[in-house]
Amino acid sequence: MNETLRTESGRTVPRMERRLAHSPEKVWRALTDPAELAHWFPAEVELELRVGAPIQFSYPEGAGADLGGVVTELDPPRAFGFSWNTDLLYWEIRPEPGGCVLILTHAFDDRAGAASFTAGWIECLDRLADRLDGRAEPVPSRWAERHEEFVEKFGLAEGTAEQTEDGWRVRFERQLIRPVDEVWATLTAGGVPAVGAAAPPSFGAGQIGKTGETGQTGRTGRDKQPGPVTAVDPPKLLEYDALAGRVRWQLSDGPGGARLVLTQTGIETAQDRDTALAGWKTRVEALARQLRPPAG
Repeated sequence: MNETLRTESGRTVPRMERRLAHSPEKVWRALTDPAELAHWFPAEVELELRVGAPIQFSYPEGAGADLGGVVTELDPPRAFGFSWNTDLLYWEIRPEPGGCVLILTHAFDDRAGAASFTAGWIECLDRLADRLDGRAEPVPSRWAERHEEFVEKFGLAEGTAEQTEDGWRVRFERQLIRPVDEVWATLTAGGVPAVGAAAPPSFGAGQIGKTGETGQTGRTGRDKQPGPVTAVDPPKLLEYDALAGRVRWQLSDGPGGARLVLTQTGIETAQDRDTALAGWKTRVEALARQLRPPAG
């Protein structure tokens, strides 16, 4: 596999490449025949092989929203493109001795979801290879592990900072691999803090190790406990006053798990801004490690 990530016309575009020991014609059928797609594609597909024709994607009840698109490109057995809601997918088959190279590009707006989408498509390509090779035992899933690898490879763990009228604003948007309820339970240890009470230490800019100990970093974490809670809406939101400004943790549903948006506002100096960026990155990545499944 060869995976890259680029930005094109403001959209995020991962590119995935897979070598297959099968003819372009065989791979083309696996890409365009709904009976074959059922063995590896992430949704059920109804389509007509004609540029401009509608294409429908559906899931078993509760597994996802049914969405549509249109066929945008059709050049058998070389190229197949279609929209999926607002996303654009383009499949290219390049013949080579002994088989072909299959290339997928997926253009979308949700940059923070790039690791989830890329890891998910690689799982699909594994299932496609299983189908083409006639393997009875599928290749084991490595989605969670790959997700975290792509977060690092694509630089998705980094925060941003902008200057506002009220000081610096630091922001992290991080896709996690566990659902919202599990992430909230991990952060609160089952207890719900009340407005006016001190926020749990796990919401501070520290680092939680394997045994659960908490250490604080920098000026933004000098007070061993975060300040008083100013807003709480389990399991989606907790906001509190900090030594430098105000901190807000917000969870929502994202591709493959919870989406965390973490902000700290009202930071006065560039030094505190840099300290906050470093401390919150450490804290968010510690949380992501906690949520990973056990090795093996």
